[in-house]
Amino acid sequence: MKKTLFTLTAVMLGLMLSSWGYKGHYKINQNMAVSIPEGLSFLKPDWTLSVTFHCSDADNRKDTDPDESARHYIDIDNYTEFVQNGFISPCFDTVVLQHGLAWVIDQGILPWATLATFDSLRAAFQRGDWNQSALFAADLGHYVGDGHMPLHITRNYNGQYTGQTGVHSRYESKMISRYDNQIVYTPDSAILINDVRGFVFSYLYNNYLYKDSILLADQYSYTVNGSYSSTAFTDTLWAKTKNFTLGLMSHASYSLGSLIYTAWVQAGSPVFFPNAIEEIQDVSQIRFVQSFPNPFRKSTIISLESPGVHTSVTLEVYDCRGILIDTLLNQTIPQGRFEITWKPDELDTGVYYCVMKSGGKTSTLKMVLVR
Repeated sequence: MKKTLFTLTAVMLGLMLSSWGYKGHYKINQNMAVSIPEGLSFLKPDWTLSVTFHCSDADNRKDTDPDESARHYIDIDNYTEFVQNGFISPCFDTVVLQHGLAWVIDQGILPWATLATFDSLRAAFQRGDWNQSALFAADLGHYVGDGHMPLHITRNYNGQYTGQTGVHSRYESKMISRYDNQIVYTPDSAILINDVRGFVFSYLYNNYLYKDSILLADQYSYTVNGSYSSTAFTDTLWAKTKNFTLGLMSHASYSLGSLIYTAWVQAGSPVFFPNAIEEIQDVSQIRFVQSFPNPFRKSTIISLESPGVHTSVTLEVYDCRGILIDTLLNQTIPQGRFEITWKPDELDTGVYYCVMKSGGKTSTLKMVLVR
């Protein structure tokens, strides 16, 4: 019983720490293409499209890689030196020497995961591995996006210390999903970064300052509407946070573009012929998007992104024993985004798996039903 409870808790924590959700990360990686300079125009559209489609690969790895979750956050205000001076050592070895490896990992290693992925991207550019470079850039975009979500930079990531438990999902998932069509912005043009490590830590420090703005907006929206679950609450939260939320996402796209541009320059500014990018992985494959909300009580929305005009898809739900529970879809879907709502009225609390089959490939996502 304890093992089952621990597993469910771990799944829910991992889902809660999925910064910006798929839609937000998609926007950030997608708008990176606007930021990168003309010198990198040869990366468009296929390479940048791959970076966009793979925007949530890092989140998907949490199910199989026990070390992945720590790469998505840093509880920076648990560092006494940050509270006292406003910064920590950017050197991983130094903070480990000061606090111990286990403690540092427990606080999250987001900035150092970002820097390690930047190094991997630069190395892929150097060896001319354009397919792998796109995947590293997608991961880099995810970590940069996490670093621009203020609740991923604080110990009070879910409002648990201010009586606002659930603020994480209310802000980054529910609100972002509802106002997806209003998240439109043009990021600044990318720059060549002289100090990459300083650049990453600088935006973390700047973005940390917005955590109080989110918490205050959440508190105000509840006070005005008297409910966290109402549409009016989400509307009020968006009205209070829209301007700085768009600013954070715009700066994330700019930061990603600048890091990609810098990695390319540091790699010697390699150039390839247009047909060198034809084999990039999964550009033409349908994308399976994490359901929302998740965990859920009554219903959840499962989204698909189809690059093809007519794509044949089968969508089935299985329980943890592998028994087929429901068939949600067995048809062709049009190009673009396709959404289907699953409402399991008679099922009990538990973990369920949605399996998508399309074009000879199978993808699975985990859904948590809580009664």
